[in-house]
Amino acid sequence: MKSKESILSKDGVSYLIPFILITSCFALWGFANDITNPMVKAFSKIFRMSVTDGALVQVAFYGGYFAMAFPAAIFIRKYSYKSGVLMGLGLYAAGALLFFPAKLTGAYYPFLIAYFIMTCGLSFLETSSNPYILSMGTEATATRRLNLAQSFNPMGSLCGMFTAMAFIQAKLNPMDTATRATLSPAEFEAVKEYDLSVLITPYFVIGMVIVVMFLVIFFTKMPKGGDRQHDINFVPTLKRIFSIKHYREGVIAQFFYVGAQIMCWTFVIQYGTRVLVGEGMTEQAAEVLSQRYNIIAMAIFCCSRFICTFFLKYINAGKLLAILSTVATALTFGVIFFQDIKGLYCLVGISACMSLMFPTIYGIALQGLGDDAKFGAAGLIMSILGGSVLPPLQASIIDLGTIFGMPAVNISFVLPLICFLVIITYGVRMYQATKATWRN
Repeated sequence: MKSKESILSKDGVSYLIPFILITSCFALWGFANDITNPMVKAFSKIFRMSVTDGALVQVAFYGGYFAMAFPAAIFIRKYSYKSGVLMGLGLYAAGALLFFPAKLTGAYYPFLIAYFIMTCGLSFLETSSNPYILSMGTEATATRRLNLAQSFNPMGSLCGMFTAMAFIQAKLNPMDTATRATLSPAEFEAVKEYDLSVLITPYFVIGMVIVVMFLVIFFTKMPKGGDRQHDINFVPTLKRIFSIKHYREGVIAQFFYVGAQIMCWTFVIQYGTRVLVGEGMTEQAAEVLSQRYNIIAMAIFCCSRFICTFFLKYINAGKLLAILSTVATALTFGVIFFQDIKGLYCLVGISACMSLMFPTIYGIALQGLGDDAKFGAAGLIMSILGGSVLPPLQASIIDLGTIFGMPAVNISFVLPLICFLVIITYGVRMYQATKATWRN
């Protein structure tokens, strides 16, 4: 059995206040992630686009993570984790506040630019905050500490989902997609103007909240224990960390995990709408109810995160990762082959299994990297590119309508299925490596 040592202290120093402040950033980027997922459907309706075009939101959003991860790591290595957090909050606020001028243009692409800038900030935040949390205590408790911090991420996600449902989806013009396609240019512009005004308000509010958070952290003394090394040595460091098997394979596993997570949370709207419209609901009512199912999924995800963090005290991280991925795989088969409400229930259930995956893969991958964790974190944040690459592929499948006599939205979940199989492999390999270490 693992020891019950404190996870928020090291050498007699308590990291409680810094832990609380940085953990609050986990909730803030959770909000950004999950107010954004339903926007694929919302932008598709507002601008009368295909699902594939609407999925460009995810390309811009997760592309920002990819583009800024290593620049963020270089910045953090040169300065400090605190500087990286402040830079992240500044870019996050700037991107959110840019929604207002984007709305004034009345065009789709300025919103994508705003999303990209916002997630450049999120890339700084995640590249800084995850290893910062790992450094706030002993290495033996690092994975548990990161899981605890990440447990607050879905709380922000729940707020983002609720905001999207109550203050965006429910307030958009109730006109369905088919009716919008028949509008004259003048009517279309009037409806679009109203809908964009509804859409930008929550982003403006969160932008102001981020400004306040920036000021709080700026004026708070933060620990510097993880900021001992400031030399860049970019290429040698990359060669060193990518030569480590558990890190290299962790980057691959994280790519597929993030892709699976974003696909399951983004396209629950399309999946649920197909099921619920088939039961007689209007399109808007089905969309709102599907988002409620998404909120239930996130609530389950949040509770499961705390439960799994507790289990990590007694079960090897790789073993638990493999078990949960196996259950997720079984549920994904249900999503594919059930064509009624049972499939939607399976899709909701997958969130319970995903709760542990991101921080556990992250923690396993960064074990033993020391100060190289700054660049190691960047590689893992770049792997969030899976959330940019895989959802458009799934959207292109959904746009086909029907495949082999089955709804294309069902068949599209073959992609998350493949992702979970990759994660099973990583979990098993890491568990086997741990057992081999014990034997030696």
